[in-house]
Amino acid sequence: MRRVGRRHLIRAVGGSAAAVLVVVLGSAAWVAASSHGRLYTADTAPSAPVAIVLGARVQDGEPSSFLAGRLDAALDLVRRGTVRALLLSGNAAGTSGDELEVMIRYLVSRGVDPDRIVADPYGLTTHDTCRRAVATYGVTTALIVSQDTHAARAVALCRAAGIEAGGVVAPCDCSRRSLLRQFVREMLARPKAVLDVLRGSAPAVQSPPTGAVRRAVEIG
Repeated sequence: MRRVGRRHLIRAVGGSAAAVLVVVLGSAAWVAASSHGRLYTADTAPSAPVAIVLGARVQDGEPSSFLAGRLDAALDLVRRGTVRALLLSGNAAGTSGDELEVMIRYLVSRGVDPDRIVADPYGLTTHDTCRRAVATYGVTTALIVSQDTHAARAVALCRAAGIEAGGVVAPCDCSRRSLLRQFVREMLARPKAVLDVLRGSAPAVQSPPTGAVRRAVEIG
């Protein structure tokens, strides 16, 4: 009986592991297909009215390496005239600090016109960012700025939300350990991304529509 029970346990564990693998690989395939041909560097990105810059942790009032890379890529897009406005999306009440305050200060101190910056303090997840960009800010075409695998997932989610989206892959002066941790996190986040799309999940915070992004784009 013990041997039979052990075989059943092994089969059950093996079956569960196989199911998890199928889900992870399937969601990764969806992200890859949705973002295929839509990822660029700042110097090759097509023009768009606005770039959505995804927030990340801050450290002692300064951007982390991941966030600094995204902000530098956004600066490059503005200076090249590739985009006319920036929609900064992050958590204004994050455990590491106010991401939006840090992002705005970083960009303005480097010459970005504050009137071209719109801050969304309720971009609590990438899914929420994309849904709010459409419903609250009226975005229909945008570049999404983040690192590598996250940029691909963001493009997939924003396209599913109705945005004609491309991704700008930001640099990161990060350790190998940090990059590996980010990669693993991304692989595990993709099944939830698919589930959010299939459910049509609403963002955690919903706000009335505003023309802030349109006005930032139209500044002469």
